[in-house]
Amino acid sequence: MSQRIRTRYAPSPTGKMHVGNLRTALYEYLIAKHEGGDFVLRIEDTDQERFVEGALDIIYRTMKEAGLEHDEGPDKDGGYGPYVQSERQNSGLYLEYAKKLVDKGEAYYCFCDKERLDSLKQVVAGKEISVYDKHCLNLSAEEVKEKIDAGIPYVIRQNNPVTGTTTFHDEIYGDITVNNSELDDMILIKSDGFPTYNFANVIDDYLMKITHVVRGNEYISSSPKYQRLYEAFGWEPPKYVHLPLITDESHKKLSKRCGHSSFEDLTEQGFLPEAIVNFIALLGWSPEDNNEIFGLDELVRNFDYRHINKSPAVFDMVKLKWMNGEYIKAMDDERFYELAMPYLKNVIKKEIDAKKILDLVKTRIEVFPDIESLIDFFEELPDYDISLYTHKKMKTNSENSLEILNELLPILENHNDYSIDSLHELIMDYISKKGIKNGQGLWPVRTAVSGKQMTPGGAFEIMEILGKEESLNRIRIGIEKLSKEGA
Repeated sequence: MSQRIRTRYAPSPTGKMHVGNLRTALYEYLIAKHEGGDFVLRIEDTDQERFVEGALDIIYRTMKEAGLEHDEGPDKDGGYGPYVQSERQNSGLYLEYAKKLVDKGEAYYCFCDKERLDSLKQVVAGKEISVYDKHCLNLSAEEVKEKIDAGIPYVIRQNNPVTGTTTFHDEIYGDITVNNSELDDMILIKSDGFPTYNFANVIDDYLMKITHVVRGNEYISSSPKYQRLYEAFGWEPPKYVHLPLITDESHKKLSKRCGHSSFEDLTEQGFLPEAIVNFIALLGWSPEDNNEIFGLDELVRNFDYRHINKSPAVFDMVKLKWMNGEYIKAMDDERFYELAMPYLKNVIKKEIDAKKILDLVKTRIEVFPDIESLIDFFEELPDYDISLYTHKKMKTNSENSLEILNELLPILENHNDYSIDSLHELIMDYISKKGIKNGQGLWPVRTAVSGKQMTPGGAFEIMEILGKEESLNRIRIGIEKLSKEGA
């Protein structure tokens, strides 16, 4: 029987969820669910200095909105808890495992103070690096005990060999080998007694039976040290899946300052959670067919991590907007009204059929904030320039537009049914009798009632929503503007 797949998302509570972290969580979720396995949420909060108040709530809320429901976590014990690193730390768990490595000669106590460590810093290729020189490795057991008993602060370091090589296997990049001389003796337990992220996640992954470790490829350089820890304990390492970098349109790493680097940024800008998830799934993974629209269930069915790309993925805002627009088009009307109504109410304060206005924009927007500039003319006729009446293709200009509006005004004044069908019949009858093209008759009317070059919906739809009195009022304003020009 094959081993049950278990993946984990292990965020640190340090603020908004970056899209790179959300992609990691999504891929871990998809890898587990594709095989009917378990998706675990573990909170890595041992770096107390970086802890941000309220960040834990952001993690839970983001995961819920994205639909990534965990099978186990701080709020769902699956028998491998606790799922919060600081709670695990309180049991002395990490120190216990670090001491096992000390006993095996795979780790050692280091008592070097800041001054000595600073003296080891060197500049290589313009970068300051610090490589520890194993100074404390040769302390005898008695000397170590003496220093600990004297209360001298210490860290526990990994004892990496300086000769030979270490190889680990990545599911995307294949076998990766590094020279051991490049491996620093990384700290496992810090002087405050807390484990480093690098050490704690190896211990936790092993104890929680995690089978696949998914993370950004910036962790590739640390992976040989993780591999050495697994080998030192005699444990089988998990499958490593390192994900390609996400870059902005100019191929630079997606920065937190770019304004759309977190899930929260994107939802605040009017993007739908399901569109964001769909888009992020394609940042590094390609389905076998050319389909690009996937609900979460379809992603679970189709996702094969072996098809993850090595090359960087570009965060293409144009594509995300297009995709979001597709989700809006496919949305049922009631949900669309609910989500769109706040944007409509930002610009429309008067009594009007809001749902009819929203019906006009549903297929024309990519994000909800687009609504406002499309519909603001319903609230108030903008002060427009009469050059709008001139349209080469429609064969309209100021003179014939004025003529058409003057002729239509009494017809519309004598007409009471301002439904689309009735207005259509009335105005098309006028156009037919006048012997002009449809566009030549309709362009002046739409311009007069909207004061805009582009509108959602045509003259009939706009007039139905505005009603008789407001429509006539706007047509009279149009006549007045055009008459002044001709005067």
